[in-house]
Amino acid sequence: MNRYPLWKNLLILGVVLLGLLLAMPNLFSQDPSIEITAARGAEVTEASIDEVRAVLDNAGVPYKDVELTEDGRLLARFALSGEQLAGQETIERTLAERYRTALTLSADLPGWMRALGLNPMSLGLDLRGGIHVVIDVDMESALDQALERYVGDIRAQLREHKVRYLTVLRDGGEILVKFKDEEARAAADKLLGREFRALALASAEQGGTYLIRAELQPAEQEQIKDFALKQNITTLRNRVNALGVAEPSIARQGERRIVVQLPGAQDPGRLKEILGATATLEYRLVDTEHSVADAVSGRVPVGSRLYRDRDGVPILLKRRVIVTGDQITDASAGFDGQSGSPAVFVNLDGQGARRMRDVTTENVGKPMAVVFIENRTTTEMVDGEPVKRTHKVEEVISVATIREPFGRRFQTTGLDSSEEAHNTALLLRSGALAAPIQIVEERTIGPSLGQDNIDQGFRSVMIGLGLVVLFMALYYRVFGLVADLVLVVNLVMIVAVLSLLQATLTLPGIAGIVLTVGMAVDANVLIFERIREEIRNGSTPQASIRAGYDKALSTIVDANVTTLIAAVVLFSFGTGPVKGFAVTLFIGIVTSMFTAILGSRAMINQIYGRRNVKKLAI
Repeated sequence: MNRYPLWKNLLILGVVLLGLLLAMPNLFSQDPSIEITAARGAEVTEASIDEVRAVLDNAGVPYKDVELTEDGRLLARFALSGEQLAGQETIERTLAERYRTALTLSADLPGWMRALGLNPMSLGLDLRGGIHVVIDVDMESALDQALERYVGDIRAQLREHKVRYLTVLRDGGEILVKFKDEEARAAADKLLGREFRALALASAEQGGTYLIRAELQPAEQEQIKDFALKQNITTLRNRVNALGVAEPSIARQGERRIVVQLPGAQDPGRLKEILGATATLEYRLVDTEHSVADAVSGRVPVGSRLYRDRDGVPILLKRRVIVTGDQITDASAGFDGQSGSPAVFVNLDGQGARRMRDVTTENVGKPMAVVFIENRTTTEMVDGEPVKRTHKVEEVISVATIREPFGRRFQTTGLDSSEEAHNTALLLRSGALAAPIQIVEERTIGPSLGQDNIDQGFRSVMIGLGLVVLFMALYYRVFGLVADLVLVVNLVMIVAVLSLLQATLTLPGIAGIVLTVGMAVDANVLIFERIREEIRNGSTPQASIRAGYDKALSTIVDANVTTLIAAVVLFSFGTGPVKGFAVTLFIGIVTSMFTAILGSRAMINQIYGRRNVKKLAI
């Protein structure tokens, strides 16, 4: 008799039921929704729900619901995409100062599903619509900027240590330092070798002039390029958030390119505008000699200017700028070594270091502020039509006391938490792009085309499944019907795993599923043909079933392992659509091995394993 022990039957049943549960969210419709987050200086609370509802009601915009999500965001659901767009315009027109909006799709799941954390699988740009942009980072400019900073730093070090030199200048991809005598060159060589270990130094003589040639070490060049790429990714991510797109994808591709994917976005001109936006930072001294209250009432003293922090608190600052964001070479979050309080560590270039050293020497014990400046876009109604306007926003993000003179590297304290220190360091790093960028590839996919892709992909899966089901039922009879059932279960399992991993389903991913539908029955074909061969050799039905599954196992494993290796290689070395195909192919092969070997065996055992049969319907 062919029987599985009870625990194995229960395990298989449990896995199938879990797959059905995980796949169920994909049966529910996707509501056009608006994701609402707080702007800096504001927060989303329970009261925000009533506020948004009142704004939509007053504007006559119908909506399904407004709810507060677990991650502290508001989600406004609509029945139609037109109502979604009208709702976004209304919210931006009336609440733009406090909230940021992003268009998205949200599954209309029952409460118990949301409580369990179940979600449908994500859809890629080719299915949902949106903008795909590939950006090239000018690494040569990044290296040039680094050399320019080193030129200033070398001048500053030679002056500080009173080493006489004739000139320090750029000469192609290296720095050329000229001296009048050999003694000065020897002193400079020792000093620069100690202070600038990232530079390769070489001495030379030319026309009676003593030279030091300095060039970036290969490791330093790679580090500069890597830093420029990472900083640009951080900057672009902050800028893309202003587009109002939920779940944007900004990822590195190779050594110098960045891929930006914006699901649901349909305005490439707006994207270029945001990517080219400017943001910077300024360090200024706080004016402690005059009254802030007088400045608020309109009597701002000469040489000072009134600012506000992120909470709207007025702060009076000196007009004189100490350093700006383009002089910051690096910033990182950490903790103060003495007090243990959160801090931000900042590195300046040579010019900024000299100016910071001079100002802080004269103002020990006085507070200094960091001002973040950016261009923000808001929507205003002009003659009944929404118009997007760009305005300059300046706000104080940090105020700290100068404890002692500092220059090239210093720390900013006075922050409330390590999270604020991390955010401040992020702002300092992402104030401006580290290197120029150029859009080298751009694709815009409309939502109607995305829906067409979904419809055609679904149709292809159903046609492929129908043909396979029909063939197996006609050719293998009862055993073919079992194979058809486990094939349907296999599709459910693929959807379940994609939903569990929150993997993104793309059009090539659907192609992978279609391919899996055909390959999934290969294992059953091998098993069933082996059973038929055993019957022809005179084995009993029960012995034929046992031999068919046991002897075909090694062949099935070998065939599927080679396909899994191919899927891993495609995922490792492929990009974009190739990765989507590889993911669904890998998942489909793994689930098909489970359903075809264990699932079909369990069903055959239930049909034939508990009784003495003389003939198999195969």
